Amino acid sequence: MKIVIAGAGAVGTHLAKMLSHQDHDIILLDQDEEKLKEVDSHLDLLTIVGSSSSLKDLKEASVKKADLFIAVTQSETTNITSTILAKKLGAIKTIARIDNQEYLIPENKEYLQSLGIDELIYPEKLAAKEVISYLSRSGTRQMYEFSGGKLLLYGIKISSKSIIMDKTMAEVAEMTSDVDFRAVAIKREDMTIIPRGHNRFSRGDLVFVVSKPESIEKVMLLAGKQKYEIKNAMILGGSRIGQKTAMELGRKMNLKLLEIDKEKSLKLADSLQDALVINGDGRDKELLKEEGIHKMDAFVAVTGNSETNILACLLAKKMGVRRTIAEVENIDYIDLADNIGVGTMINKKLLAASYIYRFTMDADVQHCKWLTVSEAEVMELTAKKGSKITKAALKDLDFPDDANIGGIIRDDDSIIATGDTQIMADDKVVVFTLPSAIKKVEKFFK
Repeated sequence: MKIVIAGAGAVGTHLAKMLSHQDHDIILLDQDEEKLKEVDSHLDLLTIVGSSSSLKDLKEASVKKADLFIAVTQSETTNITSTILAKKLGAIKTIARIDNQEYLIPENKEYLQSLGIDELIYPEKLAAKEVISYLSRSGTRQMYEFSGGKLLLYGIKISSKSIIMDKTMAEVAEMTSDVDFRAVAIKREDMTIIPRGHNRFSRGDLVFVVSKPESIEKVMLLAGKQKYEIKNAMILGGSRIGQKTAMELGRKMNLKLLEIDKEKSLKLADSLQDALVINGDGRDKELLKEEGIHKMDAFVAVTGNSETNILACLLAKKMGVRRTIAEVENIDYIDLADNIGVGTMINKKLLAASYIYRFTMDADVQHCKWLTVSEAEVMELTAKKGSKITKAALKDLDFPDDANIGGIIRDDDSIIATGDTQIMADDKVVVFTLPSAIKKVEKFFK
């Protein structure tokens, strides 16, 4: 595909990095020459210094030949203007990053589509949705639902109490023949392993599992984890993510929100009817004690400052909070934060890039998520009639070693994949893949 990305910020740069490995023809457009030089020195793409709201610069970027135009600058107005212009100039599909919930109201969305904006992406809404999902099921990390929850993918840490510690995949399969689940990947320190029968589970491994919803508690017991109910939660930061999370969670649990800015706290107190808003610094240990941090089941740090969020979550853990979630926007910090036990992490850039990435694939992709703590991706693909994936049982297919099929949704049934599983046309298939296998996986589903 010929893809033009407007905006060399965090989202645009990460997206360009993902796409540059997939043989696409990419042009990155931005007004900041220094940013473009930095990107150009690391990635194989064309950079153009210019404004995405300038017709002259858009023409120079050959937008009229673009299969996909993506506007992810820091300015919502620029993104909307440039996508409308790109469509008029001939771009086939356009995507704009927005910061306003109002544009997602169906009639407003329809109006923007009539102007030439095919897709809207709101990273803060995606992040809030992620936080709410993580808090809905305790004891797991990075929970994703497929086909309305018929299959789940989640990460679960192997504790010292786990009965599967030091056992191989084959040994665990013999122990748990009645449990509907499949381990599709293991994150061990800085490595992501696509496991086979001989691989062993070790203490501290983050194991990514695909299972049916009813099997999640059995899997947790195998990993040495126990489910617990989240009744009390504290949010640090009245950012857009914090506000959206509080609006949703305030109706389901006892919720406190800490915001350091006094004026902002007053506004939040007026708008959040189901949460107690407190003006104060969430890094203050005495304040946290006063507000009952020891009674909290969950602590969510979404201040917009990665360092503050990491430190606040570590402090909350030290004070007895079982479930901590940190917004970590600096991608370089993610592995470090994971290794020191921060808890679950969210990153708007990765969420936004994953959402956009599925529009660049040849196969029929329903969902696509780039996992925060792993150099890997999970996708829900539809098997097309006559595609290679439908030609034989999985064990007889030359499926890539650096990818794994976790499960299948067929009509209203969910099936955990085994070597004997035969995929049929129109099945929705959950695939876990490393970047090196993405193109190979696509070919199986075309």
